[in-house]
Amino acid sequence: MMPHMSKRWWPAILLAMTTAATACAPVVEQDASTATQNCSKDSLSTLYPGIFTVGTDQPAYPPWYMGDDPTNGEGFESALAFAVAGDLGYTREEVRWVRVPFNGALEPGPKTFDANLSQFSITDQRRASVDFSSPYFDVTQVVVTTDTSPAAQVRSIGELRKTRLGVQVGTTSHTAAIAIAGDVPVKVYNTNADTKVALSNGEIDALVADLPTAFAVAGELRGGKIVGQLPAGGEEVEQFGIVLDKDSPLTRCVSSAIDGLRSDGTLTRLEHQWLADAGSAPELR
Repeated sequence: MMPHMSKRWWPAILLAMTTAATACAPVVEQDASTATQNCSKDSLSTLYPGIFTVGTDQPAYPPWYMGDDPTNGEGFESALAFAVAGDLGYTREEVRWVRVPFNGALEPGPKTFDANLSQFSITDQRRASVDFSSPYFDVTQVVVTTDTSPAAQVRSIGELRKTRLGVQVGTTSHTAAIAIAGDVPVKVYNTNADTKVALSNGEIDALVADLPTAFAVAGELRGGKIVGQLPAGGEEVEQFGIVLDKDSPLTRCVSSAIDGLRSDGTLTRLEHQWLADAGSAPELR
């Protein structure tokens, strides 16, 4: 957001044209008041008046959601959704949850939600179809396997290219896996849960997921093991953002809420509460 212009030209105009500057002051105050008012609950154009509808995938995976129940406020994204809604003036009872397939949430066209939190990485390609809020989490892609899999001994990207990788369709984990894959095709599944089952059954040797999800999956697998972190695909940090309808009138207000939650330490607190156990993973080279 650009700094308000009055901070730059106010002193000069105050000296040269005191009367004109004084006349302009109420306009500045009115603009600021209007901006705040536009993000109040009564001013927001939600799907249902007085209700903030939040979407997420099914199943919703820990540590983002706990017990596949987004309504309980447990898990990083569930807690964050309620925090954003609260910042906009909605009570917990005024937050409505809907389930939307990951790819479906990114498709062009009207949405069944006002905002969606399903670990959506912000990309230019996706911005063509949907809006994103300000980012709320920096992402690392991690490889998970089991101790009986051929991938358990992998120590480098070269060795990883010889294994069968599995991913959830349409995710940046999918993109990251394809970027490092060798002659062995990457297998694609509808959900992370399906990918985990494929790993358990020996259909694939390893799966790729964001770091917190990867550690949760590794903990649920028999003999689950973190292989390592994939190298970043470029200089830009991959980040998660809340998805909204393209050109949604809510985007600015949801972004403002995220920015506020970052400034007041809420995002850091939620990371410590729900994501601290994820730890870190060595980078594969």
